[in-house]
Amino acid sequence: MSKTKMNYFKEEDILHLVISDQEEANSVELSPNVTAELNQSGELIGIEILEASSFIRDSILEAAQARMLDFSKPHKNRAESSL
Repeated sequence: MSKTKMNYFKEEDILHLVISDQEEANSVELSPNVTAELNQSGELIGIEILEASSFIRDSILEAAQARMLDFSKPHKNRAESSL
């Protein structure tokens, strides 16, 4: 298996992750803008993300917001939780 490669096509705003150089035999739409590329055995060999800049921005924002919400929740210390 070769190293993972990433190609970004700025004009089309498409991010293509190549996991393997094997030939694509099939693909599965994971979401409206994300497609998994599969080899003949059904193994993942690549991922294509349309509107990549928005997808990545939104994913990072969602992850950051989830972390911030988790930090804002009061956490009980061990003594309180064992009562």
